[in-house]
Amino acid sequence: MTPSTPLTLLISRRINPARHADFHLWIRRGEALASQAHGFLGSGLLQPPAGDDNWQILFRFVDQASLEHWAASPERQAWLAEGAGLIQHSHVHCAAGLDNWFGLKTPPRWKQAVMIWLVFFPVSLCFSLLLGDTLATLPVVLRVLCSTLLLTPVMVFLFIPLSSRLLRNWLQASPSRSGQLHGEP
Repeated sequence: MTPSTPLTLLISRRINPARHADFHLWIRRGEALASQAHGFLGSGLLQPPAGDDNWQILFRFVDQASLEHWAASPERQAWLAEGAGLIQHSHVHCAAGLDNWFGLKTPPRWKQAVMIWLVFFPVSLCFSLLLGDTLATLPVVLRVLCSTLLLTPVMVFLFIPLSSRLLRNWLQASPSRSGQLHGEP
């Protein structure tokens, strides 16, 4: 990770069920506060499924220095102190880039390659067995065009995400930055 790599702070908070309305007001004040910080890129609140009180809060900053400056600011510390009674438990995770198939931590490239090959081989084999004879009469450029047009969406939207979930523990075996951040409850 370079000093200019955008970072996302993912905070999981278990909220006192009787204080959800107060929590929403508090989070909106925190988002407004963060939006004033240099390097702020955006924030979000992900609601938990029914019966769960663990909310996911995202704060995205342009780089580590911007995130750390905001995290250590007296305004943020006061905001955290104000919300302490709303929160029963908190977990903080900082990640570089969330725009990948693999979740919060990007696995080593060799693991990505192995996982993709484990999916690509059987899907390609099935495609060849099912449509190989039909496409065999086409020129090679059209055969490749047809196969990539059909297989790419199937791989990207179905098999890669599925295999990422199934192999998550193996893929995510690399270390990550997590824990407490500047007074985070």
